Amino acid sequence: MNAASPAEMAEVTRLTRAGRLPEATALLQRLLRGEVAPRPREAAPRGSGAAPRAPRIIDVDPDTGAATAEPAAAAAAAGRAPADAGVAGAGSAGAGFPGAGWAGGRLANGGLAGGGMAGGGMAGGGLANGGLADAGLAQMARGLRERLGSLAPAGMAAGGPAGAAVPLPEGARFLSLNFGSEAGSRTYKLYIPAAHRDAAAPLLVMLHGCTQSPDDFAAGTRMNALAEEHGFLVAYPAQTASANAQRCWNWFSPGDQRRDGGEPALIAGITRQILRDHPVDPARVYVAGLSAGGAAAAIMGAAYPELYAAVGVHSGLPCGAARDMPSAFAAMRQGAGPGVEPRAGAAAARMVPAIVFHADRDTTVHPRNGDQVIAQAAAHPAADGLRVAVERGQVPGGHAFSRTRHLDAAGRAVLEQWLVHGGGHAWSGGSPAGSYTDPRGPDASREMLRFFLSHPMVPGAA
Repeated sequence: MNAASPAEMAEVTRLTRAGRLPEATALLQRLLRGEVAPRPREAAPRGSGAAPRAPRIIDVDPDTGAATAEPAAAAAAAGRAPADAGVAGAGSAGAGFPGAGWAGGRLANGGLAGGGMAGGGMAGGGLANGGLADAGLAQMARGLRERLGSLAPAGMAAGGPAGAAVPLPEGARFLSLNFGSEAGSRTYKLYIPAAHRDAAAPLLVMLHGCTQSPDDFAAGTRMNALAEEHGFLVAYPAQTASANAQRCWNWFSPGDQRRDGGEPALIAGITRQILRDHPVDPARVYVAGLSAGGAAAAIMGAAYPELYAAVGVHSGLPCGAARDMPSAFAAMRQGAGPGVEPRAGAAAARMVPAIVFHADRDTTVHPRNGDQVIAQAAAHPAADGLRVAVERGQVPGGHAFSRTRHLDAAGRAVLEQWLVHGGGHAWSGGSPAGSYTDPRGPDASREMLRFFLSHPMVPGAA
């Protein structure tokens, strides 16, 4: 048996965790036979008329939260070999599976050996005549799931179901809708609280993180419950696996960082469709997101300052933080490079108020990115003269935090930054009912909503 690459075994892990055991079996059998994915196709010469090679997909591993290259199966389907070099540098060694999980392209002691593959998984009945016995596969699946369940940082939910059902109060609606345009199409969920009538209400657009779904994100953030309390609508656009294998918003792609093109056009189109079809106050429309969704929210604020009154960025990156795969990995590991500026929007566009949450032990997206989101917003001329105030606090039984506010002459926070001490890559104060949440942190959902509702759009504001 040839040594499997980290990306190939990560795909086996992902398929098993998702309950797709036949596909996991088939992939393992190919690896055991020494079969490998096709070598990368060379880019077509300029002017040759050949179709260009599809771009690599950059994801966050759904099980570890670490940056990875695209899964092996997706790479094979596209005629590419897995990008092992990218995984080894950022997704596996040190930052991938804790405790020396993958090392040197093979399973190391403390990874999945001893409960994942060995000891009943593949050894001792798992391999039978070159194939996988059903009993061995079942044991391997159990071992994989047990191992994956231990990978979530302390205090975080290991991950709620991607299609988690969200209980509805009587009279509330959680609609499944679709938007289509020249830029493409996306489905989305729209939560309309039971108390909502015909009066124009605020609208919050929530952009999920990698591997998440609208239902999962709604459950983890508890934003629908807050909508019932305060009478606002919540929209959850859904990324597709065809656009990104891990359902990440493509924040690192130049085509998805600009106004009226790519994913920004789709998200703005969804927002405008809701404004057209439902009683929404156009002066109180907001956008927020987690991780890749947080980076996408930063892009939306830069690209559509006339549409979104304020933005919330949780564990995300500044607009324009990356333009390709190397710069994306670099930004996630250590922060965006110097001179990062918004890629869209007129130079005279209004300053969009922003609230940022990040944890200081986030090993997936470096917390320096949170600083850069604030610095990017504070570079606007309208931020001149803002006064900075810092305060510290502690969640009872949970994390300490620091809050930095940039105050205008009236004492109102135009920019607000929360740093959660001891937290990781997860929605602060979220519910274990959803994935990638940290219930021990300050309540990011409630704090973002407070900030948003204090910042309606002011016509003609700089």
